[in-house]
Amino acid sequence: MPSDFQVLPSPAIPPEVAIAAVPEDDRVWVPQAPDVWFRPLMFNTVVGQWCNLLWVTKSGIVSRHRHPGAVHGYVIKGKWHYHEHPWMAETGHYVYEPPGEIHTLAVPGDCDEMVTFFNITGAMIYLDEAGHQVGYEDVFTKIEMCRAHYEKVGLGGDFVDQFVR
Repeated sequence: MPSDFQVLPSPAIPPEVAIAAVPEDDRVWVPQAPDVWFRPLMFNTVVGQWCNLLWVTKSGIVSRHRHPGAVHGYVIKGKWHYHEHPWMAETGHYVYEPPGEIHTLAVPGDCDEMVTFFNITGAMIYLDEAGHQVGYEDVFTKIEMCRAHYEKVGLGGDFVDQFVR
């Protein structure tokens, strides 16, 4: 091999993401449900992955759901738990959710604000109490939620494109 052989980066590789996790502009937070918002950090459309902050400002059940892929979480503020498990995820805790498990995310009554970083691959399949699917989210529906919200709040629908990889 010649000594001047050089490996060049592909021009098709999207740039890295290096942004402030907590935005200065509150319009970046996208409403997901009453008292529940998410802040997108990265949308990987190739593998169906997204990373975001979940911000909840009220105690109670956030959602009952399952994921076909693994989920990783890190609690930044507050605490939460799954009704199906005895543990409490508190500030500084890491959580791993195995694929396929059904769980009901809830913020306890003594906590009025929770922020958690989530890294999700696959979908979120929302379930009712009987275990029947009542909705879903994936990387593409999350992007469209962001696009509609950013258009509505004056950031422009293409604001979301900075998070897409």
